[in-house]
Amino acid sequence: MVQLVEKAGDIAMVVLSGENLDASNEKDFKREIRPILEANKKVVLDMGKLLFVDSSGLGAILSCLRQLNSAGGDLKLCEMTKPVRTLFELVRMHRIFDIYNSRDEALRAFQR
Repeated sequence: MVQLVEKAGDIAMVVLSGENLDASNEKDFKREIRPILEANKKVVLDMGKLLFVDSSGLGAILSCLRQLNSAGGDLKLCEMTKPVRTLFELVRMHRIFDIYNSRDEALRAFQR
């Protein structure tokens, strides 16, 4: 579900490998991402393979942002598919998260 792909300096690049983030796998997501969040303050979440997110999945991603923010870090999202981007906009999550089209854009945003 969660795969740490690389580190660019102090930024962890994480890819979600599943197509769904919902009530059926949200606990697995949280368990797998926890050590990454504990070890890194700056995380980019590549959501390019994700086709569906429900309220449980949104809550899980939101809790990642809160955890990083409370540690003085931040979370950037990138490579969002059209259906997932539509959902984020529908529930106004695009106002809470920094969303970028590519990994490079998300990485550059941390360097500003």
